Amino acid sequence: MHPTDFIQDLAVIMLIAGIVTVLFHFLKQPAVLGYIVAGVIIGPHNHFFQFIQDENTIKILSELGVVFLMFSLGLEFSLRKLVKVGGAAFIVALGKIVTMVWIGYQIGLQLDWNSMDSLFLGAMLSISSTTIIVKALDELGLKQERFAHLIFGILIVEDILAIGMIALLTGIAMNGSVDAGDVLATVGKLSLFMTVSLVLGLLMVPRLIDYVSKFKSNEMFLISVLGLCFGFCLIVLKLDYSVALGAFMIGAVMAEARSLHLIERLIEPVRDMFCAIFFVAIGLLFDPAVLVPNALPITVITLVVVFGKIFSATIASFLSGQGGRTSMRVGMGLAPIGEFSFIIAALGLSLKVTSDFLYPIVVAVSAITILLSPYLIKMSDPLMDWIERVLPDKTIRKSMAYTNWLLGFRMEDERAMIAMIFVRILLQVLVNFCLVTTVFIASAYSFGMIKELRWIAIQAEYVQRCFVWGGALLISTPFFVATYLKMQAVSLLLADVFQLPDSAGVFRRTVRRMLFDLLPSITIAWFLMLIAFFSRGILPPLAWLAVLIAGMMLVAWLFWGFFVRLHSRLQIALFETMSENKDSSH
Repeated sequence: MHPTDFIQDLAVIMLIAGIVTVLFHFLKQPAVLGYIVAGVIIGPHNHFFQFIQDENTIKILSELGVVFLMFSLGLEFSLRKLVKVGGAAFIVALGKIVTMVWIGYQIGLQLDWNSMDSLFLGAMLSISSTTIIVKALDELGLKQERFAHLIFGILIVEDILAIGMIALLTGIAMNGSVDAGDVLATVGKLSLFMTVSLVLGLLMVPRLIDYVSKFKSNEMFLISVLGLCFGFCLIVLKLDYSVALGAFMIGAVMAEARSLHLIERLIEPVRDMFCAIFFVAIGLLFDPAVLVPNALPITVITLVVVFGKIFSATIASFLSGQGGRTSMRVGMGLAPIGEFSFIIAALGLSLKVTSDFLYPIVVAVSAITILLSPYLIKMSDPLMDWIERVLPDKTIRKSMAYTNWLLGFRMEDERAMIAMIFVRILLQVLVNFCLVTTVFIASAYSFGMIKELRWIAIQAEYVQRCFVWGGALLISTPFFVATYLKMQAVSLLLADVFQLPDSAGVFRRTVRRMLFDLLPSITIAWFLMLIAFFSRGILPPLAWLAVLIAGMMLVAWLFWGFFVRLHSRLQIALFETMSENKDSSH
């Protein structure tokens, strides 16, 4: 392609998009719709004028749009925000996604679509548009309301689940069927990758970003941020995951840097440009001629999306302990579908597993739900007032009693505190296991390279296996020590919860001692068996395996204090990164 053609395409895109979005601003409509309309105007389905010279160039630029869009969503993501809304956000997000995937799949089947089109339709309808909802709440002045914070938490959880859904759909599309083993393997690998990436990223990336910000050079800072973003996306692509996953996760990690405000300020104009191209590219693929023959599916799907999301999100919010009015506001605020729906639709097209008619239908449904979004949010209170007038007083009293009961159940001090500590310790143990597993998986991958080293290639293969597996075991020793200590803490909690009477005497002390020693030992043994399974490709002979494990136990005993201090420093560094003390000077 000649460079002049590229400049012409880019100029046409930005000029038409600018004109249309200015018009949409006067009409008080979302800019996203303007970008899509601009894409329709300059797209190949416009038979009156030929604006674009090379659509492939625009597709490449739109991929950059996906990166910046997901990176920006990651910057808005915060683990602290997720903790504040608690389990309610997870319950609502999971309940809504499962409900909408099932409804979308059933609609597709009723419309005589094939199973893959139906499955992708359900996935597209299940995820709400973070960009549109946040913008709508901001324009209505409701971002600081309690229900808005819950909506933000739900959107965060949905974004995470959507990333997993994309990876899962990719596996299903490539295999052609849904296999329970493949699903579990995909979810397990994805969970392992996300956990390790977040932990290691939180330990290193925010500190590196904050260090670069000290030079007071916006140019150096922006290039460093973009370098980390695209570098991590490259790693994710090499691991056969979606680039959207990489961009979202590196954004979530950078969101914990003290210089977050500077990142957002510098990345905003670049993001706006490429996100505009992304939505214009969506319009390029949209064929208005499809609307007329597919008017019925578009109407049915739009109605199902709006009422299905309102119903599922409202009920799930109420069941999680939110009041009736808050639940209705949440349900009415989650109707629009957007960026993730487009990404999933584009995924189906790129994998060639979905029909051509599906994409324009989803774009049309998205446009309608985007238009309806602010009006639905405004209607939530009047609708709730009408429901309260219609419902019998007895039903309203019972619903309020349920909410108060659930709130009181949460507030039980001692049990709630013990349960929270118990869950937190088990999560820390799970993170340790993920880190150790990653060390052994990485060692298994590097085994081939180790064999190429001349000084060790002359040795017997079992020596090579002992060298690699033993090295991985030595690196993992601090995490084994930490896991042992944490399981001792779990043992003490269990002993306090299931307390034997003082009259039990010696038996009571014996049970406590057994729990204190037995549970950590069983956990470590279980860890070793799982690790042996994951690293079976480099597993040494049984006798040598026993020697290596015994050696690890001896090293752990000799340097116990050092390993405890090392892991404590890592944990403190992680907690410091997660603290809320952000530098507001930017």
